[in-house]
Amino acid sequence: MNQAAKSYWESYWGDKERPASVTAWMFGDTPDELAQLVIEEKKTATCSAHVLYELENEPLPTTEDYSIILNSKEEPVAIIKTTDVSIVPMNEVTEEFALAEGEGSYEEWKEIHDRYFKSELLPRGIKFSEDMLLVCERFTLIDVNNREKF
Repeated sequence: MNQAAKSYWESYWGDKERPASVTAWMFGDTPDELAQLVIEEKKTATCSAHVLYELENEPLPTTEDYSIILNSKEEPVAIIKTTDVSIVPMNEVTEEFALAEGEGSYEEWKEIHDRYFKSELLPRGIKFSEDMLLVCERFTLIDVNNREKF
């Protein structure tokens, strides 16, 4: 986590006891647009390829997790808290979940995610498949960092 994200996290909590789990990251291939959707509370869900957690030896998210959302300049723009995590084959993601990602219709969600996962998996030698497992997260917006503009 960079210094700006650490400072934002510490400033948000002040003297209160901080949660143990926090990460800082940016969304996919359009981080500014997606972060703005979070701030506007139009995006309340996200997903990632389960296999990438395995490859990177990363723990799966839990409902105890907080995240600092970064923009494309790696500046903190918001804090979210994970409220639900499920593992679902991509071809079984519901329209309701896809719409909660805030990126348009179910068909647009599918097109965007097909393209994104192919671009992430193929360079790693992993074949994309429509039944690959996704880690599907729902989250709630906790805070918006009004000091940052993007």
